[in-house]
Amino acid sequence: MLNRLHALPRDSRDTLFLLLVVAWIVLPQVRNLPLWCSALTACVLVWRGWLAVGMKPLPGRWWVLALLVVSLVATLATHRTVLGRDAGVTLIVLLLALKTLELRARRDIFVIFFLGFFTMLTNFFFSQSLPTAAAMLVALLGLLTALVNAHMPVGKPPLLRAARTAGRMALLGAPIMAVLFLLFPRFSPLWGIPGDAMSGRSGLSASMQVGNVARLALDDAIAMRVRFQGAVPAHRDLYFRGPVLSAFDGREWRALQPRLGSALSSGGGAQLQVLGEPVRYEVTLEPNNRPWLLVLDAAAKAPALPPGFAAVMGNELFWLADRPVTDLLRYSAESHLAFRHGPRSSMAAMQPEYLDLPPGFNPRTFELAAEIRRDPRHAAGGPAALVQAAMERLRTGNYLYTLDPGVYGQHTADEFWFDRKQGFCEHIASAFVVLMRAMNIPARVVTGYQGGDRNPVDGFWIVRHSDAHAWTEVWLAWQGWVRVDPTSAVAPGRTGSVQRLQPVRGVVASALLGSVSPDVAASLRAAWEALNNSWNQWVLNYTQSKQLDLLRNLGFESPSWEDLSYVLLALLVAVASGAAAWGLWERSQHDPWLRLLARVRRRLDQAGIELSAAAPPRQMATAVTTRFGTGANGLSDWLLKLEAQRYARSPDSSVKALQCEYKRLAWPQ
Repeated sequence: MLNRLHALPRDSRDTLFLLLVVAWIVLPQVRNLPLWCSALTACVLVWRGWLAVGMKPLPGRWWVLALLVVSLVATLATHRTVLGRDAGVTLIVLLLALKTLELRARRDIFVIFFLGFFTMLTNFFFSQSLPTAAAMLVALLGLLTALVNAHMPVGKPPLLRAARTAGRMALLGAPIMAVLFLLFPRFSPLWGIPGDAMSGRSGLSASMQVGNVARLALDDAIAMRVRFQGAVPAHRDLYFRGPVLSAFDGREWRALQPRLGSALSSGGGAQLQVLGEPVRYEVTLEPNNRPWLLVLDAAAKAPALPPGFAAVMGNELFWLADRPVTDLLRYSAESHLAFRHGPRSSMAAMQPEYLDLPPGFNPRTFELAAEIRRDPRHAAGGPAALVQAAMERLRTGNYLYTLDPGVYGQHTADEFWFDRKQGFCEHIASAFVVLMRAMNIPARVVTGYQGGDRNPVDGFWIVRHSDAHAWTEVWLAWQGWVRVDPTSAVAPGRTGSVQRLQPVRGVVASALLGSVSPDVAASLRAAWEALNNSWNQWVLNYTQSKQLDLLRNLGFESPSWEDLSYVLLALLVAVASGAAAWGLWERSQHDPWLRLLARVRRRLDQAGIELSAAAPPRQMATAVTTRFGTGANGLSDWLLKLEAQRYARSPDSSVKALQCEYKRLAWPQ
């Protein structure tokens, strides 16, 4: 196979390499492109490769025009427009593929290079992760190699030589890219992230449907990273609060709509009272297209956000940003693990939705609530005793925490309490809140994340989507809202340690990972996540404020964009001056004998003596004598000494002496 490729003409071989680079650029976009676009692009590239191997003529322009029209119509049908990010990326990929069918002249290949660099950039519209950056670095080197190869002379220069030149060019450009990265003004992202669809996967959502998902797939993707300042709280206290769900229609829990006049405030509506010293930490939140700012229960002060963001707190104690988080977001926060919130002594201040239950649902749960309330052991203790009675039932009733509970019917709470007796945290929390409300105890569902794992490489705590959790809060007189986690009664290991449910491995995963030591796999994973976190912290999270912090470190007291421009301009002047100095030095290193010979040749050309560029000094001396006679003997003798200086074993004069003598020569008129 290699011999056959080596035997191909250079045009065919270079075309195949360019097609391979184009395929590598487009490959990461396959998951973002319509299926028909990926299929059409693959067919065009394969077709063009077949033409190159068979040395067949390219298709006529009508074929290309027809494919272009089909591409435009399909793009309009899919995206309803040819503008915007998704439609634009679809079109640029198709144009890049179709242009390979017009590879007839050098101008065409330069157009492909231009489209290739632009298509490479579009990969970052959808992901700025470290793997994407690494893949595009390979694509950049591939395009540079193809570009260098296109400028090489005839013959079959090896690709390795072009690759070395391309690598050297990239290394020479790296310092410039680093300076521009550090000092070029930061702008807000020109793109967002696609809306998430978390159905059937662990993670947070704006609502919680109970019983519709038969099996929960654990998503090990990272939701956020946390770095604590000082002592780390106990694992059982790591409750990162998210949306609070209080409205229930029998199948779905949703957040309450704010009452008229109860707009988001700075937290006064939550009636929060904090106790003890705060826990200080820094959160790096992954993009989720949601406005939630996840903090430990409970944060009395707004998280410190980057410029351009604002934080507000709702009456249910969770913090929101003023817009969705569509890019990596880092903020610092303070939380108190000991706190009270909500009204203390009067249920009149409570919204009635905290007691509402839809009629006609879960009749057996209502009967269970009445039975517990009639029990004299619990009735005398008030609401707190009723809550403990429900928790005791969970601890002793053979209930099971599982990822595979099956699909629930209409009466989800009834099925959990009496029939299935199994589910994941959403089932348990929902059934518990229904039981509490049936006993006339205000209750609600709180979603968020619980726990996390410490990365031993960089010390960050990693919270994954698989750590998503649902717990409950009940309102008790003189205490306010009190956290009650019913899952801890069913599976204490879920909240009391780093124990987590693990999904069953598939055949492929078992074959690949079955022979790998768990400790080795964990170490490799920790190292990769630490590397990825460094990329997030130092590259993706390099914001406008960090640029100004850099100027402060350089000695600017109150840095501004004008100072940033001055620093960038000064660096550009310094680089330009360095390049000029390098050019002068390099010029001085050229052969002074050849420079002196070139000066003589130019002077003779002005005198009317035309000589070839390869004429030696002896030939010049003969031409001078023929033209000017004995009157030019001095010049002729000097030319002979110039030749002797170059080729004699023991020259009588140095180049510098000949340069001085040249200045004193009398040129014949």
